[in-house]
Amino acid sequence: MLDPTERGRYLAYEDPPKSAAAAMDSCRKRVQDRMRSQKESQRRETTINEDSVKYSQLIGQLKAAEARNRLRIMRLQYQNSRAEEVKHLISCQPTAIQAVRLQAMVPPTQDRKNPGDRVDKLERARIECILEDEQGLTINRDLT
Repeated sequence: MLDPTERGRYLAYEDPPKSAAAAMDSCRKRVQDRMRSQKESQRRETTINEDSVKYSQLIGQLKAAEARNRLRIMRLQYQNSRAEEVKHLISCQPTAIQAVRLQAMVPPTQDRKNPGDRVDKLERARIECILEDEQGLTINRDLT
């Protein structure tokens, strides 16, 4: 019989008994199965997480597009109401010369492509003729 330390040294280099080897194998399999299931659950969570991130990005993009559309509609409504008010102011002027001056100073709509001169040659000649007529001989407008 060997004392415990010598027996431990001797048995350390021998194959373990069949019962111990079976227990070690079963423990190793349990640990591997648990690690595999943890990796699988983490993978599922990351795919669910990625899907939720993609979904939230899509929702954010849709909300931004709706907001842009609302702003565009509000801008168009404002421009239309402003144009109608300016046209009404122009039509309510007591004389034609004042109407032409107001129209030249405050255009009903803004031209985004060419913010400069929007009057063609014929209209410019007509406007200059009206503006030069200080006595109102070209256009007599009586609103009484």
